[in-house]
Amino acid sequence: MVLPIGEITVLEDMEVIDTAQLPTRTYQLDFKRGRCTGMIDGLKAMEQAVFKVLQTKRFGHLIHSDDYGFEGMIGRDQLFVRGELPRRIKEALLQDERIVTLENFRLEFEKDVAYVSFSCPTLYGDVVVLREVIDYVRT
Repeated sequence: MVLPIGEITVLEDMEVIDTAQLPTRTYQLDFKRGRCTGMIDGLKAMEQAVFKVLQTKRFGHLIHSDDYGFEGMIGRDQLFVRGELPRRIKEALLQDERIVTLENFRLEFEKDVAYVSFSCPTLYGDVVVLREVIDYVRT
């Protein structure tokens, strides 16, 4: 979210809108085909926002701030991942003011892959992440 720098003057004829009332309208992205397929809003937009944050490498793209994205876990052992992964996911997602918290966080391991599931209450409804794959062992 871009915030203004410097002083802000609110005049009598201006209306101040609460962030909870701001629209979430954005492009609907088809990640398989690599194209935009229309517009989405509300809960669908939040589902896409959560997916994008978790799929974007933090510090990997100049277009995003250092607060956007997810720090990978490649090269870490299972004990480290078990303790650090929930914190990193929470840190990545709570940068978005529309996301309230994370609930029902579950973490399971199968060989070199960690599977996470959680619900993410937002201002527009609950986003449920059923089974996100997080690779953590260097291949």
